[in-house]
Amino acid sequence: QVQLVESGGGLVQPGGSLRLSCVASGSIFRIYRMAWYRQAPGKQRELVAAISSGGWSTNYPNSVKGRFTISRDNTKNTVYLQMNSLKPEDTAVYYCNTDQVLWSWGQGTQVTVSS
Repeated sequence: QVQLVESGGGLVQPGGSLRLSCVASGSIFRIYRMAWYRQAPGKQRELVAAISSGGWSTNYPNSVKGRFTISRDNTKNTVYLQMNSLKPEDTAVYYCNTDQVLWSWGQGTQVTVSS
């Protein structure tokens, strides 16, 4: 069973930046397309970024395109999410998983964008 541990969240002012990390246990991480998701209070969880197994292909919804960048380091079993120009509507708990949600969810990391 793969375990996911997210970190890097925090409180940031609008326009600020954060870099999230997600470490996965197990070497099978490298064969999967990975994604970041977020869930705001009262809303469904949504995908905000995805990356191919080798890291050469990424995609984003329009809501974060141009502001968020997903990357990965398969030698460290880690996927990252660089978030710039943060907005209050980015406030949510952020999670990583495969893009097919194959593994159990981690605890997530809280991102709060507020002045």
